[in-house]
Amino acid sequence: MMTTAKALLAGHWREARDPVGHFRANDPATGEAIGPVFPVHGQQDVEAALVAAEAAVPVLLDATAQQIAGFLEAYASRLEAGIDELVVLAHAETALAINPRLSQAEMPRTVSQLRQAAAAALSSSWRQPTIDTAAGLRSHLAPLGKPVLVFGPNNFPFAFNAVAGSDFASAIVARSPVIAKAHPAHPGTSRRLAELAAEALQQVGLPAATVQLLYHVESKVGLALCADPRLGAIGFTGSRAAGLALKAAADTAGTPFYGELSSINPVLMLPGALAERGETLAQSLFGSATMGSGQFCTQPGLVLVPKGAEGDAFVAEVASRFANASPQRLFTAAAVHHVEQGLAAWLQAGAEMLAQGSAEASGFACAAALCEVSAERFIASGSALQQEIFGPLSLLVRHEGVAQARAVLDRLEGNLTGTLFTAHDGSDDGLWQELVPHLRGKVGRLIENQMPTGVAVSPAMNHGGPFPSSTQVAATSVGMPAAIRRFSALHCYDQVREDRLPDDLRDANPAGIWRQIDGIWSQQAVGG
Repeated sequence: MMTTAKALLAGHWREARDPVGHFRANDPATGEAIGPVFPVHGQQDVEAALVAAEAAVPVLLDATAQQIAGFLEAYASRLEAGIDELVVLAHAETALAINPRLSQAEMPRTVSQLRQAAAAALSSSWRQPTIDTAAGLRSHLAPLGKPVLVFGPNNFPFAFNAVAGSDFASAIVARSPVIAKAHPAHPGTSRRLAELAAEALQQVGLPAATVQLLYHVESKVGLALCADPRLGAIGFTGSRAAGLALKAAADTAGTPFYGELSSINPVLMLPGALAERGETLAQSLFGSATMGSGQFCTQPGLVLVPKGAEGDAFVAEVASRFANASPQRLFTAAAVHHVEQGLAAWLQAGAEMLAQGSAEASGFACAAALCEVSAERFIASGSALQQEIFGPLSLLVRHEGVAQARAVLDRLEGNLTGTLFTAHDGSDDGLWQELVPHLRGKVGRLIENQMPTGVAVSPAMNHGGPFPSSTQVAATSVGMPAAIRRFSALHCYDQVREDRLPDDLRDANPAGIWRQIDGIWSQQAVGG
């Protein structure tokens, strides 16, 4: 019998106290179970994690910015040093390519996120100190004073991992211990990341319970955990159904729930762009829709294409690429089933199959597919044709012109991104002016002339949007310092004596933090 992997709880790697089941990872390329046995944690382990995290809170609140940044830097350095081992682990559990995806793209992004978080910790830029000298009021964003629970998704074993991703790093900067709930698709990768994080914590002298790892929990245990008032906030990336259930539980305790749930990322192909470079755009759409087998939250799942000669030629080009697509490998057997269900729902709602690639392969394989529907049918279908299908599928909506395109946009739910491809000669400028007002309020990130799949780790990035793409329209899960602010509380001081104020709200500003003083951003002392 295989030994069950130990979990990181209360600063120690230990056996699960009351496991309610066990599981193993699967190799998506073969469908076979691989690696050690991992526990499905019961209530005792969850309670132990909460108690230990609460005990770590006051120590983290007293930690210096240098300690917080030191941990994140030390962790980032360990990821760089261990990249060869880590990418092999992640490849085995996800079938994502070692090169370039894991080693040249995702791991560098993860390291960059951790280092950007370290820089934000040192600069205190996330705190936004605000001083009104006339009213005697001073405020800033401060730590929650509670642990944060992070749910990791299946599609990014490093960059969104519960124990390495942006939610994790953001919570640490805001001085919250993290209880990481790994995704069961890559438990071995998550365990190794947690080992490296624990080493980095020890190096800088932060509490061992700053980072804890639970591999998997039953639904009822997860719901009870989200409803626990000892949590300060919850970060979640995953399915709409699971996210809404967890959010409902969190709402009972008034706990902020930052969920990224569902997005079909509408793309508009404008006539001038199609006339200029239709064949190139067809290849770009196919490449974006099938990148990572379509398992990106910014995958272009809905594409508006005008009727007419240029639109017809573009559709034919895209369809030929989908028809010749190789089998697409998903992370789990359940993911394949969900794609099949989603495609059937599209067809039942009135979409037509234009092209479908091969699905003949071992493991968790499915076929890339391209469907088409009229604008009239899409508008009449309600939400039936707006359900995210997390896989290599795109739906083309054919419209008669700007009026129908506007009507389609008005029918859309909230999304992470919205993209318009426009002509370089300016011939689409008028359409941009007519269409963008109908799209802008429906998306978090408006894009021109590039596919939405990439998400840059930048202070100006918004990886969020209106519901159901996110549960908090003003929040982003990518980009420091904005991502950090989700895990903070606004603290105001009214007529409080100078020597009793937090350092960043006192008159002097020896650290040179940017502060808003009487409406003006400054690094000077008050009155300086």
